[in-house]
Amino acid sequence: MNDNEFTRRMEIEVLDSWDEELELELEDRPFDAEGREIPLSESDKIDRHRYFRELLRLQGELVKLQDWVVASGHKIVILFEGRDAAGKGGVIKRITQRLNPRVCRVAALPAPNDRERTQWYFQRYVAHLPAAGEMVLFDRSWYNRAGVERVMGFCSDDQLEEFFRSVPEFERMLARSGIQLVKYWFSISDEEQHLRFMSRIRDPLKQWKLSPMDLESRRRWEAYTKAKEAMLERTHIPQARWWVVHGDDKKAARLNCIEHLLSLVPYAEIPHPEVQLPERVRHQDYSRGPVAPSMIVPQKY
Repeated sequence: MNDNEFTRRMEIEVLDSWDEELELELEDRPFDAEGREIPLSESDKIDRHRYFRELLRLQGELVKLQDWVVASGHKIVILFEGRDAAGKGGVIKRITQRLNPRVCRVAALPAPNDRERTQWYFQRYVAHLPAAGEMVLFDRSWYNRAGVERVMGFCSDDQLEEFFRSVPEFERMLARSGIQLVKYWFSISDEEQHLRFMSRIRDPLKQWKLSPMDLESRRRWEAYTKAKEAMLERTHIPQARWWVVHGDDKKAARLNCIEHLLSLVPYAEIPHPEVQLPERVRHQDYSRGPVAPSMIVPQKY
């Protein structure tokens, strides 16, 4: 392969990486209140280019953060809470997209089973806490009790009150153990949630995101508001503050959240030795064996 061919192949590899983000952007197609897609204006296209430029810059900083976490043995837990369709999943995808899943992993726990319902409430979450040199992102967390469980009647008043008594002590204990705990609440307006739900209803690729619980949460908007206000008031402590992300603009919310997260961690760029690709060892007596045609995936594309 000559230098020109090598350069062209490397450029294609970079474009493939960017295409991964463009594929994710299919989720952000704008829809009106009736679920019809809205064409992008020229100013929207300019804003998109600015968004991609900033996102890639911030993802580069996240890689530096990851390297520092590994080198320093730091432990980080980031909680993402908010109403359905508020944008939690989108920012989690962008944070983890370029990172090593062995260092930065996502915990998205299902509803507790019969055994877990009899355990200490925090027990199933403790199993997912990080060791030294790890980051864990909770896509919803132990705050389910203060939100969906409270609104839907899945916990008693006594259980809720015990949660509010216990959670500040639990989070102080995490802080004393050396875990940095960051808590984000993604805020979304009534109108914007309506638009996003309509988009999911009309888009076959998104309908899986709508559960009966999501639809019921839409009906109980005001009950969720009261639950959120009580949760923020009673669990906002110096060792684990709540940070509110305005989520009506998805792209701005992602950039603002990532920028803010980076500002909370005293990371520094870790120097790495220059990587040298070793020469491949070749043996004269080696020949590659044939692959049976029945094993080949058909090339339809």
